[in-house]
Amino acid sequence: MMLDPVLLSRLQFFWVISFHILLPAFTVGLACYIAVLESLYLKTGDHTYFRVSVFWTKIFAVSFGLGVVSGIVMPFQFGTNWSRFSDAAANVIGPLMAYEGLTAFFLEASFLGVLLFGRKLVPPWAHCFAAAMVAVGTLFSSRSIRGCKLRPGTRSSMAASMRPTGLLSSSIRLFHSGFHTLLRPFW
Repeated sequence: MMLDPVLLSRLQFFWVISFHILLPAFTVGLACYIAVLESLYLKTGDHTYFRVSVFWTKIFAVSFGLGVVSGIVMPFQFGTNWSRFSDAAANVIGPLMAYEGLTAFFLEASFLGVLLFGRKLVPPWAHCFAAAMVAVGTLFSSRSIRGCKLRPGTRSSMAASMRPTGLLSSSIRLFHSGFHTLLRPFW
């Protein structure tokens, strides 16, 4: 039996997306839990919170790393497996993915370094702040990707996909639309 290359590439995408859905969803909740543990340790000084935070931070680091690896591959798979969709939706989805990568991901990654390696190098309040910033970064990241998922179905995105291309014009359209998918409350 000959396997179709399109089928194989879509099976590979299924494999990648299944991991990328599970791991970031797990890390969003875990980052908030670690931030709560760090703040409880800072407030009470109870070493139970410290030990639990150290344990879950190691698991968070592995999950975060695997989520990053699977997330880097996905945009390339969008372009190769669904090139017509990528061509039609690039003006809408591209700026949102760039926003997620440049703001939320860098916020997470920067403070994750402090969270992982700065336990003995920074004061306890700074370590607690780093845990809170990692949690905020994961929430911003999930918010941006949620906006990226919701955005193509709106009227303004359909009109934007028919306008001239370019990073500057796409960014201006994104700001002009008011980030309505990013600022809308969770429900």
